[in-house]
Amino acid sequence: MKRVDDFRLRFGKREIVPIMIGGMGVDISTAELALEAARLGGIGHISDAMLPTVSDRLYDTGFVKEKLQQYKYNIDNTDKSAVKFDLGHISESTRLHVSKTMEAKRGEGMVFINCMEKLTMNAPRETLTVRLRSALDAGIDGITLAAGLHLGSFAMIEDHPRFRDAKLGIIVSSLRALQLFLRKNSRTNRLPDFVVVEGPLAGGHLGFGMDDWMKYDLRTITNEVLQFLRDEKLDIPVIPAGGIFTGSDAVSFLEEGSAAVQVATRFTVADECGLPKDVQQEYFKASEDDIEVNGISPTGYPMRMLKASPAIGSGIRPGCESYGYILDANGRCSYIDSYNREVAAHPGEKKIQVLDKTCLCTHMRNFKLWTCGHYTYKLKDTSNKLADGSYQPLSAEHIFRDYQFSTDNKVALPPQK
Repeated sequence: MKRVDDFRLRFGKREIVPIMIGGMGVDISTAELALEAARLGGIGHISDAMLPTVSDRLYDTGFVKEKLQQYKYNIDNTDKSAVKFDLGHISESTRLHVSKTMEAKRGEGMVFINCMEKLTMNAPRETLTVRLRSALDAGIDGITLAAGLHLGSFAMIEDHPRFRDAKLGIIVSSLRALQLFLRKNSRTNRLPDFVVVEGPLAGGHLGFGMDDWMKYDLRTITNEVLQFLRDEKLDIPVIPAGGIFTGSDAVSFLEEGSAAVQVATRFTVADECGLPKDVQQEYFKASEDDIEVNGISPTGYPMRMLKASPAIGSGIRPGCESYGYILDANGRCSYIDSYNREVAAHPGEKKIQVLDKTCLCTHMRNFKLWTCGHYTYKLKDTSNKLADGSYQPLSAEHIFRDYQFSTDNKVALPPQK
C-alpha cells in the first residue's frame, strides 16, 4: 500500500515531499509553521495578509500607529476614499517578514507566500504590485496567487529579475478560471509553475457561489484540470486542496496524477500555528453542526467558519484608518455600508449588531473570525483528550509525518503527555 512518501513533487531537478501547507492569513500561517514544512522537505506558506500589522507584532515596527495618526481625523467620516496605505510601509513590512523567514530556513523544502488579490487596500493595482515585487526582492522561494483571478498579476512583475526564477502558482476552483488565467497571462510567455485546485470543502473563503458550493466536488474539478493540461500538453503540477484529511486521502489524488496536495485544517491545531491556544481548543471541540458557510465576508466570497466566532454579528466601528485592507479602489467596503445602516436605524445606541457583514480586517487581526475547513469537526480524533477536558496540541512535525507515512486512512495520535 502506497504512502505519500512514495511520491515526489518535481520542480525541474528539485524533488519535494508532496505536502504543501496552505496559506492561512494574518499570521495564522506563521513563519515557524512554514519553516517546519520546509525543514521536513515539503512546502510551507506564510501569508502577506495584513503584513504591516504582523510586522508591528513581530518586529516592533509602528506602521499601524503611523497610519492611524495620519487618518485619525477621518474616523467618524463615512467616506473612506482618502484612507490609503503608505506603499513604503507595505514594501518594508513585506521585505522584513519574508527576509527574516528566509534567513531562518533550513532543510530541502521551500517557503512560499500566499498573496490575496482581494486585499485591495484602496489602491488595488499599486498595493498588489508592491506586495509581489517586495516578496521577490526579499528572496521568497515562490508565490501562490490567491483570492481572485489575478489576470494581471504576472504583468506586474514580468520585468522583475526573479520573474522566471521564483515558483509562481495560482489557486483556482474551476477549469474555466485556470483557462482564463492562462489566456490573460499568455502575453508574458510564462506559465505558472503549479496550479492549486481548491475544492468546496476548504477553509476560509471559497471560490464558489453561496448557493451552489455544495454541488461541486474536488476530485471532479481536479480531474478536469488534469485532463485539460494533458490535452494541451502542458506540464504544470496540479495540487488539489480542501478536505484532504489523511495521508490515504492524499495518496488517492497522487495516484490519479496530482503532483502534491495542499492541506491546512489539521495544522490549525499545531503548536507552530498562530491561532491562540484557547481558540485552538474551540477547533478541537467543534462538531459538524458548529461549522457554517456564510456570506458575511465583505470580499463577496462565501466563507466557512465556526458559528461561535465572536466576529459574527459584531457591530464594531470599521477599522479602516488603522487597517483598511478590504477597501476597494473607491474606498468602499460592504461592511461600512452595513454598519452605517445599523447606526442610522438605532440612533443613540452604544452597541449595535451587524448580522449580514463583518469587519474582516479588525476581527482577523484579533483572531475573532474563526475560519475553518469542513473537516474541522474531525480534529478531536487526531489528538488526546486531557483530564481537564481540553485536547493536547500537536507539533507540526507530527502532523506532517502522519500525512507523509500513514496508510489505511489511519491518523496517528501523538505521544500522551
